[in-house]
Amino acid sequence: GGGRGGAAAKVIVEPHERFPGVFIQRGRDDVVVTRNLVPGVSVYNEKRVSVEVGGEKIEYRQWNPFRSKIAAAIYGGLGQIWIKPGIKLLYLGAASGTTVSHCSDVVGPEGVVYAVEFSHRSGRDLIEMAKRRTNIVPIIEDARHPLKYRMLVGMVDVVFADVAQRDQSRIVAHNASYFLKNGGHCFISIKANCVDSTVPAETVYEQELRELESEG
Repeated sequence: GGGRGGAAAKVIVEPHERFPGVFIQRGRDDVVVTRNLVPGVSVYNEKRVSVEVGGEKIEYRQWNPFRSKIAAAIYGGLGQIWIKPGIKLLYLGAASGTTVSHCSDVVGPEGVVYAVEFSHRSGRDLIEMAKRRTNIVPIIEDARHPLKYRMLVGMVDVVFADVAQRDQSRIVAHNASYFLKNGGHCFISIKANCVDSTVPAETVYEQELRELESEG
């Protein structure tokens, strides 16, 4: 036996029940995936799987929760991420573009991801990745100074921030005041140690929430 000559297990991919543009690869352990905007290309050596639908091959990329805070939030049961097909997203703290690439998959060809990263080293990777993904606008600038990139960014539906800075809430509010549409959403990843490592994380989260509320 040993399963020689057996057919490969059929890959089953279904839409995520809460998040349009996000999918679940069914298996012993369900895996969060996004439909690859650039079939045949991995961004960070993530695994790709293909499904044949009506004679068309559709490729998906596994979204690693250990490499992406948004993926971790999806696995963790977060109720809403607001990132979906066709939207315009301002992503602050894009790094080398691991999560940005999946956001690019999710918003699709009709959407746009404005990806802001201050580090030139990470920025090089981001620019290289964006060459293949025409819905990403890489911006190598400091998110503290949105006026520097106001000519590049249109009004957006969602602002996501992962900038790991002490004044992150102010940075988010400042960018939102320039670029966020009325009725838009902010989505923020707070690394408590970067804000204040001398107090418990819960205290930092409460302070940051108050700061965001006071900024409106």
